[in-house]
Amino acid sequence: MSQRKGRTALTRTELDSWRVFVETTEDLRTRLGARLQSESGISSGDYRVLLELSEAPGRRLRSSHLADAIGWERSRLSHHLGRMEKRGLIRREAAAGDNRGAEAVLTDEGRDALRRSSVPHFHAIRELFVDALTPEQLAAARDVAETLRDHLDKLDRSEA
Repeated sequence: MSQRKGRTALTRTELDSWRVFVETTEDLRTRLGARLQSESGISSGDYRVLLELSEAPGRRLRSSHLADAIGWERSRLSHHLGRMEKRGLIRREAAAGDNRGAEAVLTDEGRDALRRSSVPHFHAIRELFVDALTPEQLAAARDVAETLRDHLDKLDRSEA
């Protein structure tokens, strides 16, 4: 692993690697999001919220915990939840025992929307990502992603 502490300039190879990584992941996310929207009628943001709530105990999470889980600012999440609530995908309730907090709760309609969208979404993931890679490349992609996540987590802990 290359760790050049103190060096500020990027080499041409480092910069090219960064650009292809960022541009390709952005293109992949854009394509997956467009397919999800066109095939299922929900956005990638909707899907992330619905998935987190479906995996939470009682299908509910405090808004602050949900924002942290999906990496969104609380104000962004609040606006998004308002739109989802109008569509019947979630409802918001006061947190039990805490009048200051609110919980997002997955509705039956939201659970059904997640189920309907998952099969076409998984097909798109296979077509656009998994099928493009050999099993070895897929394992390497996971290793790179986990290494980056661990590095970012360490930086977060050192800043706290």
